Amino acid sequence: MIKDFSWVGNQEDFIDQANCVQVGKLIVGRYGGSSSGGQTKNEDGCLVWVHQDWEFAMILDAHTTAESAEAVVKQLESNKNAIKNILSVPLTSSSFKKLESKIVDIFQDEKFLSKCENIKGETSCLLVVRKEKFLWWFSIGDCILYLFHNELANLGQYQLNQRQFFEWVGKENTFRKLVPCYSSGIRELRKGSNHLLLTTDGLIEYANSRFVNTVEIANVVEKTSQHEGIYSLLGDVASNNGRDSATIISWQVTILEEGSMPSKGE
Repeated sequence: MIKDFSWVGNQEDFIDQANCVQVGKLIVGRYGGSSSGGQTKNEDGCLVWVHQDWEFAMILDAHTTAESAEAVVKQLESNKNAIKNILSVPLTSSSFKKLESKIVDIFQDEKFLSKCENIKGETSCLLVVRKEKFLWWFSIGDCILYLFHNELANLGQYQLNQRQFFEWVGKENTFRKLVPCYSSGIRELRKGSNHLLLTTDGLIEYANSRFVNTVEIANVVEKTSQHEGIYSLLGDVASNNGRDSATIISWQVTILEEGSMPSKGE
């Protein structure tokens, strides 16, 4: 079974076709966009590492060219051992702080920043790690992270990160600023089945997209198998001639421990 996987749209564009590949328990879905809608290239990318005790997933949405997505994937892969070493030791209260610090260092590496200056275009990217019953994310730009769980759905909560429209890595680089701009967060997963889904904006930004309403995404992916659910999401983009490419990473995690609950008042 595949445990490490990377892909950038300039390797294989999947224009006019949907594709799913399984990486451990994760499903990677790709649709390159509609040629009849004007699509000629795929600038998305992804990186997945699966371990017995954790999962690491990154999704990218570049523009102008796929060069920036390719550069970020290579930069993360060149630091794979350092990242895996942080994730492979027992979880502590500072584990995700160490990981976040390492990721910032990776993006601020002077050689990498210099390389980015010669790249055509820039990319948004979203990194997500699940270890034990905790979820950590690091978001640059406008990719989206959803968490589907019945307790959260009952309260109308589906999306974890806030999309930001003026953050990138590449020619224009958030990490070249005096203070790097990104968002990050940590969440405790709930008891039972937690369905995690990362996506580029091609899933929601096409004419008549019903997936602007997150409940519609939940309705699709929660009522069928993961493969069928991802194909159904991408099929909807295709049937509506969605021009932009859409890339999805999806997986389910079952948590046995009770999640935090409010104290009971008298």
